Amino acid sequence: MVELLRRVPLFSELSEGDLEQIARVAVPRSFPRQTRVFHEGDPGDACYIVRSGGCRVTREHPGGRAITLANLGPGAIFGELAMLDGEARSASVEATEDAELLALPATDMRALIRSQPAMAEKLVVALTRRLREANERIARQSFQTVPSRVAGVLDQLLSEDRATPAMRDGVTIRLRQADLAQLAGTSRESVSRFLATLERAGVVQVGRGRVTVLEPDRLGAYIF
Repeated sequence: MVELLRRVPLFSELSEGDLEQIARVAVPRSFPRQTRVFHEGDPGDACYIVRSGGCRVTREHPGGRAITLANLGPGAIFGELAMLDGEARSASVEATEDAELLALPATDMRALIRSQPAMAEKLVVALTRRLREANERIARQSFQTVPSRVAGVLDQLLSEDRATPAMRDGVTIRLRQADLAQLAGTSRESVSRFLATLERAGVVQVGRGRVTVLEPDRLGAYIF
């Protein structure tokens, strides 16, 4: 568990002792494919770390249409904001495949943070870094073309999969084109056209519900 926690960006500043304390309160949980981990509006009673499998974060519009905010793989953490601020869940999360998760109960985590001021300070630093990165990404996307945004999302998904430069070739991202369009803030038709361009160039290979990135280093040529 400590090794898994060490991979989580939110805990990157924590010491070995800090990670061991968190591991002691962690609870393994299993969720079959297409099972909801929690719903938007639920109380934030725990955060979760993906040990294996995958999850999708969604929000629903009043009209009932769901928008994908993120797809999460091993090492990803979610639900931490509601856990820390005590507010209701701002999004829903479901397992896109059989998923093994690690639950960190809110009461235990808050108790740890209260008793360990140094841990709290390190978590604030990590959260601030994430907020800066999110602000920079939003600002950058506001000036990007559709191809640039889509290529950027693909590159980000590769990074979230923890794929090393030597292992990134041929990495398959299991994601529907409609979900990719939502992540990039564009239409499915625009995504389909751009993926066709990338496929002709030999950068990706497109299949049903998946995109295999054959030459990830070439994605940078489309991001500006």
